[in-house]
Order: sequence, then structure tokens, then C-alpha cells
Amino acid sequence: MKLKAFKILLLCFITANAFSQYRLSGIITSSEDTTAIRECVVYLNDDKRSAISDGRGQFLFEDLPNGSYKLHFISPEFKYQTVQVIIENSDAFIRAALEPRNEMLEEVMITDAQSGFGFTRMRSVENMGIYEGKKSEVIIPEQLIANTATNNARQIYSRVAGLNIWENDGAGLQLSIGGRGLDPNRTSNFNVRQNGHDISADALGYPESYYTPPIEGVGRIQIVRGAASLQYGTQFGGLINFVMKKPVTDKSLELTARQTIGSFGFYNAFTSASGTVKKLSYYSFFQYKRGDGWRKNSAFDNHTFYANINYAVSTQTKVGVDITQMGYLAQQPGGLTDQMFKEDPRQTNRERNWFKVNWNLFAIHLDHKFSQSSEFNLRLFGLSASRYSLGFRPNRVATVDDNSERDLIKGDFTNWGAEARYLKRYLIGKVQSVALVGIRYYHGFNHSTQGLGSTGRNADFNYINPDEDVTYDYQFPNSNVSLFAENIFYVSDKLSFTPGLRFEYINTTAEGYYGTIYKDLAGNVIDKTKTEESRNNGRQFLLAGLGISYKATPFVDIYSNLSQNYRSITFSDMRIANPSSEIDPNLKDEKGYSFDLGIRSEQTTLFNYDVSVFYLNYNNRIGEVQSYDENNRVVRRRGNIGRAVIQGVEAYGEADVLGLAFPGIEKWSTVIFNNIALINSTYKASELTGVTGNEVEFVPSINLKSGIRFGYNNLKASFQYTYLSDQFTDATNAPDGDVSAVVGIIPAYSIMDLSLSYQYKKFRIEGSVNNLADRMYFTRRATGYPGPGILPSDGRGYFITLQAKI
Repeated sequence: MKLKAFKILLLCFITANAFSQYRLSGIITSSEDTTAIRECVVYLNDDKRSAISDGRGQFLFEDLPNGSYKLHFISPEFKYQTVQVIIENSDAFIRAALEPRNEMLEEVMITDAQSGFGFTRMRSVENMGIYEGKKSEVIIPEQLIANTATNNARQIYSRVAGLNIWENDGAGLQLSIGGRGLDPNRTSNFNVRQNGHDISADALGYPESYYTPPIEGVGRIQIVRGAASLQYGTQFGGLINFVMKKPVTDKSLELTARQTIGSFGFYNAFTSASGTVKKLSYYSFFQYKRGDGWRKNSAFDNHTFYANINYAVSTQTKVGVDITQMGYLAQQPGGLTDQMFKEDPRQTNRERNWFKVNWNLFAIHLDHKFSQSSEFNLRLFGLSASRYSLGFRPNRVATVDDNSERDLIKGDFTNWGAEARYLKRYLIGKVQSVALVGIRYYHGFNHSTQGLGSTGRNADFNYINPDEDVTYDYQFPNSNVSLFAENIFYVSDKLSFTPGLRFEYINTTAEGYYGTIYKDLAGNVIDKTKTEESRNNGRQFLLAGLGISYKATPFVDIYSNLSQNYRSITFSDMRIANPSSEIDPNLKDEKGYSFDLGIRSEQTTLFNYDVSVFYLNYNNRIGEVQSYDENNRVVRRRGNIGRAVIQGVEAYGEADVLGLAFPGIEKWSTVIFNNIALINSTYKASELTGVTGNEVEFVPSINLKSGIRFGYNNLKASFQYTYLSDQFTDATNAPDGDVSAVVGIIPAYSIMDLSLSYQYKKFRIEGSVNNLADRMYFTRRATGYPGPGILPSDGRGYFITLQAKI
């Protein structure tokens, strides 16, 4: 009897085990930086059962019996991988590390380009940074159908809502973008980086970017809005990081050659070399471009060299070196008055104005993985650069050049810094969290001079008499120490909170003298003044922020963030003599905060959207108003205007309408996108008369970019329409330009662009027609160089590019 009972119990135990159901779960990360991979599709065996990883890279299969299973991992940004798993009487857990698809293989480009939008977002944790709950955009230039040879910002940044773009030249030598009421001038309100390190003239004293990486050599453009201040600086705009193309991993040498010719004497040659040899990998390019310009006296000559070399010391440790050298010489036709622009936008009355830039960047980086959950990054970087401007620039733009001495301004910049980051993934109970801590030291040295240049017509950047004719000579040493920390706390699989803190110590110094040279009506020097000056300003403060993310479904993310912002005044432009403007010597630092609330889709191959509202509170906003000097001349006065509030809606949507209507179609693609920003801006308080209640300058109430892209196999075409409404250029909302044309409305304008591309094996041909309707318009009224006055944008231009890759 006992034996029979034992047999029954044994049979029940075996049967129970045979029919037991178990769970198979895991975490998917990048083998490069251990960041979690979201939206990776995981197929179980070869059947139709699948799962999608969440924002933390987690996936789960339930109700699985004992047995052997093969998992297939598929993600657009990572290489295909399989893992074999055995379930034996217990739940199973795995960690899968996928290898990034850094190289752009021809097969990948052909098959993925039809569904790739060329636009995505930052992952929650990526490249030693935390982006959970933040508004971010990532542009993939390789997938765009656009004129990349000219760095056409209107096309390249078309998917980023709310950007206001100044068009300085037709070659893309300088990038000038702003957003949400921020001054676009040389992108000075963003922290601009290349491969994670600074590239502006002086991050504290002169945060203007005279160097723009050639888009033909850029792999990704990462944009993180105002909340980026906690990790990348204190600025209101956020971060723009140009991630250069990565070395190919399956070849020892790959060469790419691109030749472009276009209207107005434009020529561009771009050649790159890339490869991997054992533990050594590299990517390098050289670009040369020249042109005559749309207007007379607009010729330019530009070259850029870049090299990135990496060495894998071990599977855990990598070191790398970046070198960039850029230089250009450009003739500047000067600005126009409103009347001159109406008569002939292509006219110029300046033949002796020149601009010269020499930019040298150096960076060393070390990446080390202590474990799968802990990693460290160290970047050492430096810059040695100069920018020289020379020309005849009286207050009255229409004044004929009298061939007198030209105004010469020289700026030399030497800075270096170090930034270290430590990223740790850890568990609170059974829930994973991610912590990031970092420290940064920055030292800058800026030497600026101004005085009388030669009376000639050539690009002679020498003072006539350095001992007598230099009216301005300042040195600006400054230093900065920053500590920052952020942490993602996952409350559940759907909800997360990301608080952050940043401590800043800034010390800025100005030492030198300024003066004035007085002349009689015949141009003879009758008097000179010279005033010595020494200033020092040290301050420290703490910034805080909070991001929230709620993933309502696997494909929908509701996000919000609130972050404090700060922008220090720049001593380097406080004493530069400008005939059309003057600067308040009592400028104060700008402070405020930015808030975002939005809903967006997680990246799919058929549709993509991001709709958000924002609120920007801007205290002590620095701006310009029209006033009069002691001689009753109209001047533009730069100072603290008051408190500005800028709020609005930014919406972006894109869909492959053929893919949605006919699932499974591969050869054909029709993608429609729309990007609109509706913005309201107001000065809420000001000590200046007639400013309170006015609109904030550089804020078009409507900023629209829309377009369509067709694709059939390897043939692709895109059409884009851009519209910006009227915008003011000073806080008094002056409607009309004066004799200097530096104030007044920038009238509404609409522009159309058309681009085509066809690939045959290793060859590609591209064509573009920019400003298809040949509209006459302008985006900027310059206060100084390259003006002053209205700077007309280019008329219709044609461009064609041939590419070969071997």
C-alpha cells in the first residue's frame, strides 16, 4: 500500500514538472557603452511569438515549458544576434549585449533608407549621458535627401521644431540657429560640441561657434533642449553635439570621394578614409570648398581636416584622439538698407571687407568599463583659434566707401578643459536605477584687439601702427569648475523620475584698455583717448532640474522636465567699438528656467511624432533697443531688457503613408512630414520705457516646415516648404529700419527646396535646387560683421554631387 502511494506521488511530481510553466526574461544592452536598448524586437525560436524591450532594455516571455529556445534580437541600430537559452525547472534570465551598427554598409543603406526618416531621439541612457524625460532630437544626415555639401541648415534641421535659422552665407561656413526666442547669432545660446567636447571660441567669455563640422562627415547631430544644462552647461538653449562618422569595422580601408559643383561658382571636394586594423580604427576626411557667392564681393575659400584614431587596449578599455583643423577667408559684401534691398538685393557697396578664421581643435578620450554596470569616461580637450575681421563699416549703411583706414578686430583664443563622467547601474530592491556623476574643469584665455587697418583693398590683417592706432586691447582669462549628478529612479516599468543637480563656479576677468580716435572732417587725427580697465567677477550657484517619463504603451512616451538655466555675461564683447550700437557697462547675468510637457512616439519605421508645450521664463534677458546718443544719432543699445516669457506649442509628425496603407511594401516609400511651432512671447517687466508688453525679438509666431519624400528602390526625391512669420529684431519692436538698418521687422518669408538622389552599387548622384521659387528675402539684420544692415539670403541655386565609395 505504501509502495503504491509512493508511485502515485512520484507520477504526480513528474507530471507537474513536465507541464510547469516558466518565465524567460532579460536585459538588452549595447556592447559599446552598456546603455539599455529599447524597442528591440525579440523573437522566440522561429515562430511568431515576440516581445519588445522597454525603456530599460527589459523583455519577458511567460508560460514557457522546459526546453531549448533560440532568441533572435533585431534592432535598426544594432547588428542581428541570436542567443540559445535552456529552461530546466526554473525561470531563466539572460543579458544580451548587441554590437552597434556603426558602419553604413551598402546593403543596409539600400534596404533601410526607404523607411528611415533620418530623424530619431536619444535613448534613455546613451554615450555616458542620461536623457530620460528630456526633449531630444537626433538627425542622421546619411538618411536625409538634402544638400549636405553646402551644410544647408534649412533642410538639415527641418525636423527640429521651433528652430530659427540665420542664413549668413550660401556655403554653410557658420551655423547660426536659435529657438524659443534665443539669439541665433553663431548658435551662441547652445552648448555646441563635437564628439562630446566644446568647439566654440570660449565657452564662458565668447561662446560663439565660428567652426561648423562639414555635414558630409557627420554621423549624427544630437540636440537636447534646455534641460541639457544639468549635464552640459548652464545655457538656455541646451546642447548641440555633432557626432562624427565612426570607423568602418569590416574593412582595413574604405575610401569615399564626393565632388560637388553648383551655382555662383560653388565647388566642393570631400574625401574620407576609414577602416579597422586589429585593435586600431580610424576615420579621417579632408574637405575643400570655394565659391563666388550670390552677391558680388562674396567669394570664399575654405578647408577642413579631421582625424579620429582609436585603440582598443582591451575589451574594457579604449582610448582615442581627435584632431580638427579648419580655416577660411571670406570677402564680405556688407549689409543693405531697407530701400537698397527693395531696389536690388544683390547689390553691394563694400569691396574692402574681409573675414578670416583659423580653428584648431584637439581632444583625447578614455573609455573604461569596470563591469557591465559601471563605466567611466574622461575627455581632455583644447582649442587654439583666431578670427579676424576687417572692413569699412560706418553707421550709415548706404555711405560710399571713402577708402580711408579700415576697422580691424582681432580675436585669439586658447582654452583647454577636462571632463570626467562615471555611470553606474544599480538595484533598489529589485528595480534598476541609473546614476551619473561628473566633474568638469575649463580654462579659457581670450585676447581681443581693435584698431585702424590699412587703406588697401586686399585682406591685410595688420594694424597700420600697432603702438598708436590700437584703440582696444583686452585679455580675458577665465576659469570654471562644475560638478553635476543625475539619477533615473524607475518607480515601475512605465514611470520614472530623473532629478539632477549642477554646481557651478565661474571666475571671469577683463584686463586692458579702450580708447577713441577723433578725426576732423578731412580725416586727420586730432585727438586720442585711452582708459585702463580691470574687472574680476567670481560667482557660484546651484542649478536643479527634474524629468518625468511615463510610457503609456510600448510605443508612446509622455515626458516632462523642469530645469533652471543661467547665462553669464561675456566680457569679450563689452568694449568692442561698433558705430551702430553701444553696450551697457552694467550688464547682469541672465537667469531663468524652462519647462516642457509632451507626448511622443517611440521610434517606428512607419510613423514618428512629438507634440509638446513649453514655457521659458527669462530674467534679466539681454537684448537691444533703439535709442539716441549725445549727438542725436540713432544707435542700438545692448543691455538687460527685463523679464521675458516665451511659451508655445512645438509639434512634429512624420509617416510613411504607403507603408501604413500597404504593409509589407518595400520598393516604394512616400513619407510626409510636418513641423510647426506656434509661439507667444512677451516682455512681462522692464525698466525701459515702452518695452513692457512688447513681443520678444527673434520669435516668429509661426515657424513651419513641411515636406514630402518619395522613394522607389534606390531613387529618392524630397520637397520641402519653409515658412516663418514676421519677427522683430529689438525689444522696442521698431517696425522700420533706420540708416543703419540694424532694427526693424524681418518680414515673413516662404522658401521651397527640392533634392534628388540615386544610388547605383558604389556610386551615388545627388542634385538640389535651393530656393526653388527664387524668392528675395532675408533672415538677419546684422549689428556688426558681416554687416551692419540687412544680409540678403541667396536666390535660386542649382547643385549636383557625384559620390564614389570603394
